[in-house]
Amino acid sequence: KNKRTMTLPTKGTMPIGFGGLGTSTGPSDRLLLGLTCLAILSLFYAFFVFRPRTKGGKTAPPIVTTSPVSSLPVVGTIIEFGKSPVKMVQRCYEDYGPVFTVPFFHKRLTFLIGPEAQEPFFKASDEVLSQNEVYGFMKPVFGPGIVYDASKKNRQVQFQSMAHGLRTARLKGYTAKIEKETRQFLETWGESGELDLFHALSELTILTSSRCLHGDDVRENLFKEVSELYHDLDKGLTPLTVFFPNAPTAVHKKRNAAREKMVELFSKVIKNRRDNPNVKHSDGTDILSVFMDTKYKDGTAITDEQVTGLLIALLFAGQHTSCITSTWTSLFILNNPGITKRIVEEQNGVFDSDPDAAVDYKMVNEDMPLLHNSMKEALRLCPPLILLIRQALKEVKVTAAGKNYTIPKGDMVLISPSVGMRIPEVFKEPNTFDPDRFGPGREEDKSSPFAYMGFGGGMHSCMGQNFAFVQVKTILSVLFREFELEMVSKTMPEIDYAAMVVGPKGDCRVRYKRRC
Repeated sequence: KNKRTMTLPTKGTMPIGFGGLGTSTGPSDRLLLGLTCLAILSLFYAFFVFRPRTKGGKTAPPIVTTSPVSSLPVVGTIIEFGKSPVKMVQRCYEDYGPVFTVPFFHKRLTFLIGPEAQEPFFKASDEVLSQNEVYGFMKPVFGPGIVYDASKKNRQVQFQSMAHGLRTARLKGYTAKIEKETRQFLETWGESGELDLFHALSELTILTSSRCLHGDDVRENLFKEVSELYHDLDKGLTPLTVFFPNAPTAVHKKRNAAREKMVELFSKVIKNRRDNPNVKHSDGTDILSVFMDTKYKDGTAITDEQVTGLLIALLFAGQHTSCITSTWTSLFILNNPGITKRIVEEQNGVFDSDPDAAVDYKMVNEDMPLLHNSMKEALRLCPPLILLIRQALKEVKVTAAGKNYTIPKGDMVLISPSVGMRIPEVFKEPNTFDPDRFGPGREEDKSSPFAYMGFGGGMHSCMGQNFAFVQVKTILSVLFREFELEMVSKTMPEIDYAAMVVGPKGDCRVRYKRRC
């Protein structure tokens, strides 16, 4: 009888295709592996290209899939966006109109550009356009249960506490504190010299913020440590953080350690204040004092960690905006000799009867319209945040340029202050620094409720904008009265669109000479 026998392949002769079981690496293996990888990549590419295009109906916004950067659909727009989001949004606005959608990997980014298109963005409730899903990457910075990680009821209480701490009655007291810090800081400059204005104003801004937000005990005894910890927190916010907030990077590890140390530090401050109520720790107007007394609607007291998180959130929101805006405002003024002359004349007029008078809230709020409008114009040309983002939890109806659009549920909805505030139909000669555009007879910012977005708008407009105006104008009032200033460079620095919060990139040096 014939016996059927099975011969096992010897080493090196395992059938092709059983990857990892044998050692054959012939051409057929490599070809099969290559074809498999190509098929997978093709599926992924098709998923990214076609899936975002299937959402919405006949009234869905036009889809942008092509780009001058690359002929490959979707890939080109992603590369273009990465190089310069503002330039890409501007191009798409010109090519597609005020409402358009850009596929971004598996996401759809729908942009609303111009006052009419932007209206739903500012008017919609959190149940329609939500911030929480977008800004969750800030949780490792602020801590758990703070702002975007808080429940709706707790978040409302937190915002109410912030608003209470920034109300007009407190701003009146902050003016004197800001002037004091500014004068002490400027004393270190000497009679004349040259310095980087951006770096100088960044340092001064955090000094004034600490005095107003943290109180005298923190400012005078712990400022250096708080400043260093804030620096590590700030550096821990990178483009990678937006997508992978807990990635095990060196800057994220330093960020986490800094937040823990900040909680420990402020917990000691809070305990000391509570254990020694008869000792004068501050004048009671600092926002730390407000947060310490906060209670949620169910009667639960705010924790020390949450107090620290709210202080970090406020410092983050104000530090970048104020130091960047004070720098741009100063440089734009100095780059326009006619405006410089008028700013000095305005300051002299305010303090004509008493050159040594202290700056007060009324002066800053009512008697310096040109300085105020110069700050507004700097914010129009160089807003620190180039994109504001929400997620559509429901369909959103938009009407713009005579057309009706429906933004599908799930889209990321964005506006760009950088593009929206440079539309020539809204702002005449939009690339020119012209603070008079906000003055009587013109008031271009009031041509539409949502034309000007220097501090956002609608229900989520920046609650710290009044503090920012007081802070920046007080600093610049003292600066322009104390010193003659001129830019070292003959041209304005570029806008650093690669930064998370957009500031100047280039030569920000000024020469200064103390006035007689």
